[in-house]
Amino acid sequence: MQGTVVEALPNTQFKVELENGHSIIAHISGKMRKHYIRLVPGDKVEVEMTPYDLTKGRISFRLRDERPSVAA
Repeated sequence: MQGTVVEALPNTQFKVELENGHSIIAHISGKMRKHYIRLVPGDKVEVEMTPYDLTKGRISFRLRDERPSVAA
């Protein structure tokens, strides 16, 4: 599923609003931690969820921005 980071919480957890309107708490995956991928509110992310607890998830990918990067 895809969603948008709404708020950064302690312990590398984030409040993510999904495309269907639901809000979940998600933590970042180990590969994202290893490669120091930073998330800020407003980032679009790919979220993995388990069918056992639909209020929690794992952020597995940060989607690229459509806006052009500004080189200073």
